Amino acid sequence: MILMKALMFDVNIPNFLVLQALRRLSPRFCYEGPLSTIKLVDIPEPELPSSQWIKIKTKLCGFCGSDLNLILLKDSPTASPFTSFPCVPGHELCGTVVEVGREVQNIKEGDLVTIAPMLNCTTRGIKPECDICRSGRPCSCENFAEGPFSAGLFSGLCKDINGGFAEYVVAHKSQVYPIPLNVSEETATLTEPFAVALQAVLDNKPDPEDRVLIIGGGVIGALIVKVIRALSVSCDITVVEPSAFHAEYVGRSGADRVIKGDIISEAANITGAKAYKPLVGKKILMGGFDKVFDVVAHRDTLNAAMRVTKAMGTIVVLGIGKDVKLDLTPLWLKIQTIKGAYAYGYNDTEHGKKHAFEIALEMLDQGKVNIDDMLTHRFPIHDYRNMIKANLNKGQYRLIKAAVVF
Repeated sequence: MILMKALMFDVNIPNFLVLQALRRLSPRFCYEGPLSTIKLVDIPEPELPSSQWIKIKTKLCGFCGSDLNLILLKDSPTASPFTSFPCVPGHELCGTVVEVGREVQNIKEGDLVTIAPMLNCTTRGIKPECDICRSGRPCSCENFAEGPFSAGLFSGLCKDINGGFAEYVVAHKSQVYPIPLNVSEETATLTEPFAVALQAVLDNKPDPEDRVLIIGGGVIGALIVKVIRALSVSCDITVVEPSAFHAEYVGRSGADRVIKGDIISEAANITGAKAYKPLVGKKILMGGFDKVFDVVAHRDTLNAAMRVTKAMGTIVVLGIGKDVKLDLTPLWLKIQTIKGAYAYGYNDTEHGKKHAFEIALEMLDQGKVNIDDMLTHRFPIHDYRNMIKANLNKGQYRLIKAAVVF
């Protein structure tokens, strides 16, 4: 048996309850000490589950906000039926193919690749596929807890299929995308979050005359701005971002303005809407933004989004939060639409249906958008605690995106 280094996440109910209390004192309890949810371990190198699979040697694996939430136990328990522990996280990866199953075509040893990590009907070998997979949105597959593998939304949240915080990963042939020659390893590592932003925009593409608000100017917020501009949409874009460092970056990415203060007051000035003051509570706008992308999705941001979105407007929720308390008055009063946005799927193009990963890699290859500069920090796997610390203090470290490097 050949062993490899990996970052393994695990938690049980007693530890979960204790850490929920200790985390209020310091998040360090979640990644340091005897109760740590994440540890550096030696585990067996993965073998190909079938002749349709590919083995990849990891070069880089991005550290996602969802990885941080997992480690800090901030995710909603509602998603727990679709995960299995212990698991090795990491779903934003770039690596070199080292083994190819005999049923695999168009991928060969030595190829630089990335993966779309969803463990859907196809990867699980489930036939017939569920209605959602057949519709072209396998990211919302109905069978994430079914089939031959343990429960898991994607590679890294399934105890049977490890993610990219390990020296080697395996992926089904349907998940693997070759990296074009003009795309660097750094950019390839960011293909997954770029595809998330791309899909969110393709599903909710602004019109040129729209006023767009993006709440959160971190990785996904900045990528949404970049995607809108790469698609040549000239709409007005406002981003809400309190960090001066990230505000500067998202401004350079194509936003018309970045605001740090009260969203509602600023929105009235930006859109020309009229603000009305209730007997108690925050103002509500008549008029406002046509489309709002909420990358934070906390109680305050969602309530503010509804108040500043115009009648018949759309609020796109990309953030992953827990239970929130909402005043739904603006929703019915202004007949708004609130839409979830998650991962990616297949899209109609002039050249037929294409997965968001294909479209993203083509855009990157053609130089329509530059995301090389977003990978600001690299950490060897044994330095994972400092990587977590840096992600908890992004402004201080001037960090946009970090990655584990092998």
